[in-house]
Parts: sequence; C-alpha cells; structure tokens
Amino acid sequence: MPLTLSVYIARQFSLAAIAALLGLTGFVALFDFIDLLRRATGHPQAGLALIAGIALLRLPFLAMQILPFAVQLGGMFAFWRLTRSSELIVARAAGVSAWEFLAAPVLCAGLLGAMATMAVSPLSSAMFGRANQLISRYLSSGGGPLELSGGQLWLRQADAGPSSRAPGVAILHARGVGLRHGTLTGSKVTVFRLTPQGQLVSRIDAASIRLAPGAWTLDDARVMLPDAPPSPPHTLRLPTDLTVRRVEESFAPADTLSVWQLPGFIALLQRSGFSSTRDRLHFQTLLALPLLTATMALVAAGFSMRPARRGGVGRMIAGGVAAGFALFMISKLAEEFGQSGALPVVLAAWAPTVAGLMLAITLLLHMEDG
Repeated sequence: MPLTLSVYIARQFSLAAIAALLGLTGFVALFDFIDLLRRATGHPQAGLALIAGIALLRLPFLAMQILPFAVQLGGMFAFWRLTRSSELIVARAAGVSAWEFLAAPVLCAGLLGAMATMAVSPLSSAMFGRANQLISRYLSSGGGPLELSGGQLWLRQADAGPSSRAPGVAILHARGVGLRHGTLTGSKVTVFRLTPQGQLVSRIDAASIRLAPGAWTLDDARVMLPDAPPSPPHTLRLPTDLTVRRVEESFAPADTLSVWQLPGFIALLQRSGFSSTRDRLHFQTLLALPLLTATMALVAAGFSMRPARRGGVGRMIAGGVAAGFALFMISKLAEEFGQSGALPVVLAAWAPTVAGLMLAITLLLHMEDG
C-alpha cells in the first residue's frame, strides 16, 4: 500500500510540475518575444521569422531558469488538491508518515533537476549561444564581445620559453583586436615571457598578430633580451592551445556552455589568464539544481498540506509563493556576490539551496511532529 500510494502521489506531483513548467515557460516566452520585437525596431533586416526563431532558440534556457519555481507551484497545487480531497489526510490517519509519501515526489523533483542539468543543459547552452549570435548580428549595434571589451585583449598562457628550460608564462597584450573573416587579429602587440618564478626573460613587440591553429603568429616582431640589442623584425610563432571560438567564449555568457564543457573550459581560462569566476559559479549552480528542485518540492509540501478544516489555507499558499520568490531572490543576490568575489563561488551557489532545505525540513517537522 505505501508503494502504491507513493507512486500515485509521485505521478500527480510530476504531472502538476510539468504542467506548471510548460505554462510558466510559455508565459515568460511571450514577454521575451515581445521584448525581442521591441529590440528589432530600427533593424530592418530582422524580420518576424527571425525574431520567432530567436525566441524559440531561447525556450530551453527560459525553462531551465523557471524549473525550480515551476516545481514549487506545481507541487503546491498537487499537494493542496490531494489534501482537499482528503487523500493525504486518510493516508496519514492510516499511519503513513508524511516523510514516507513525500519521498517519491521529492525524488521525482530531484530527477527533474538532474535531467535538466545533464540532458537539457547541453541543448539549452547550444541553442542559447546560437540565439546570442543572431542577436549580436541582427539586433545589436556593437560588433561583438571583443569590440565591447574595447578591442583589447589581455591573456596569460603557458610558454615553453626561448630555451629548453621548464615552461614559463607568456603575458600577451594586443590592441585593435577583432574578427576578420573568421580570424582573430590584433595590432600593437606586446608579449612578456617570464620564468616560472616570475623573472622577465624577454619582451616581444610586434606590429600585428593573428591566431592560427596551434600558435599566435606575430608579424614584424622584435625580440628584446636583457643586455642585448633588439633583434631584426621577423615573423614569430608563439604556441597556444587557444582557438578563435574559445577566445569568443571567454567573453560570452557562461550560459552558452553546458555542464559537460565547463570543467575543461574553466581550466583553459585559468591557464590563459581570463577570469573564470562566472563560469565556476554557473557550473556549481548547475550541480546544485537537483538539490534545489528537491528542496522546492519540500517547500511546496510544507506550505500546502494544511487541512482545509483548520483554515488559513490561502495564507499558507501565499506564504509558500512568497517563500519561493524570496529563495529565488536570495539565490540571485548570492550569485551577484559570487561574481563580484565577495563570496566564495561554492558558497554563493549552494548556500541559498541549503538554507531553503533547512526551512522546508523545519516546517515539515513542525507540521508532522508538532
């Protein structure tokens, strides 16, 4: 009987959560489409078909953002309906603990979050990245992320050095950086080659730079060594594992990378001297999503299983919605602190979820055990 009851409650919960997710995603997507139409004003090349395509490409991303709140709203509706029909009341009167029949819905919520992290995230990131490319090309006045950064590029990468000594570090600064025919180019280049201990080995000044497969190509490069005159201008190759796509991705939103791509990309950013804070925070947020959806299921149960005869059901449901919204706002605030460096990345990603879990467990303990 408990297994049959658990399966029944889990099915009701899952159907309500999925319905809430579809409804909320459609509602938010409508406003997103309207906003894209507004941004298309003054861009005659952006037709209605293009705007609709961009909106469709953004749908999985919107669903990922809405999922925790949809799980809570759908769960509150399912638990309230089961309580109103006295099904949960009868189950509890028969000796079935709330913890027993909540295990299956909470597990379903966690599985929804895990599926979103592992399966939907790659699709969402790819489609969202494509949508951003279309927005940058047809709806933005700027020329892309490199132009938005002032056309300058700073990076640090591993460097074999001019001799066979242990690998050191190369710090590269280029101005006038841009993409031309799919090739990353820049001018007025300065490269500092350092030992692993941070001592300057040489400086390179070049007129221009190009990112070729496997190496930076520096034109009219002059190498300056300590106690030696500058070398004659010549073409120099500086090995690198960066690509044009990876440089672009370093300026792009972290949401354009899936959970499977992020670890390797974070390591690459750290080797190249780019900040990886936002990418590490996004990675930890994706890892925390299954626990967050399970937490929202518990919050929904705690605020919606009050018997109707006790009264105050409306206030309890309103309190649940307010608690979910507060948890969402706290998570966004913690995310901002994490991106600014005021909070450690792991704490910023996991603390709001753990706090919501403690709140839900406390509420259920009070309701179940008094």
